[in-house]
Amino acid sequence: EALKLEPANMRNALVFSNLGTVQRRMGKNKEALESYSLALNLTPYSITMLLNRASLSLEMDYLDKAYLDYCNVLDLDSQNKEALQFRAYIYMRRRQYAEARMDYRALLEIVPDDKTARIGMAMVNQKDRRYRESLEEFNRLIVDYPKDVSLLKARAELEVEMGTFEVALLDLENAVKLAPNDEEIYVMCGEIYLAQGRKREAYVAFEKAIELGVPRPQLQEQLKASKGK
Repeated sequence: EALKLEPANMRNALVFSNLGTVQRRMGKNKEALESYSLALNLTPYSITMLLNRASLSLEMDYLDKAYLDYCNVLDLDSQNKEALQFRAYIYMRRRQYAEARMDYRALLEIVPDDKTARIGMAMVNQKDRRYRESLEEFNRLIVDYPKDVSLLKARAELEVEMGTFEVALLDLENAVKLAPNDEEIYVMCGEIYLAQGRKREAYVAFEKAIELGVPRPQLQEQLKASKGK
């Protein structure tokens, strides 16, 4: 109704933006994306509107569109934390690890203790097979956040890639003490036991994961391998 009453009003950019937010909350993502675009047609240099459209595009897995919006934000504000974080995530998805590392590094220069950026840096180094650097960052993170189960699991995954299975199992043992009902931990343990040829222990771990909620068909192949000779 506001748009009908004053179609030429420059403030309609905000009306379109608010309309997009309402549509987004209603699950009408395509309509919301169109509304955000109409808002940006009127105010193309609005960082808030660019970030809104970028986050929705990312949610819809339109990586290229989100990337362009985040780049435009950073052209306007080179230290925008949200844009740096999510552009780095897009670079990770694209396997452009050098570019992702640059964005995470820029974010850490702004906020040295940013947990998300630190985890991102550890993961990008892992993906890029810079295992020592990745491990060092995970070690520092776990010192700072000793009760974060997700960090213990992430370091265990890295240790598996590095071939240090026993060290990974130690991390998972510590993780299960903090989160005894986390079925993913038991799946991870089972996979490591299988890789070590410890089939009986693998079978027990997979059965525990099923007991905690993992659908049995999902682990059918692992169970079969655990019973094999």
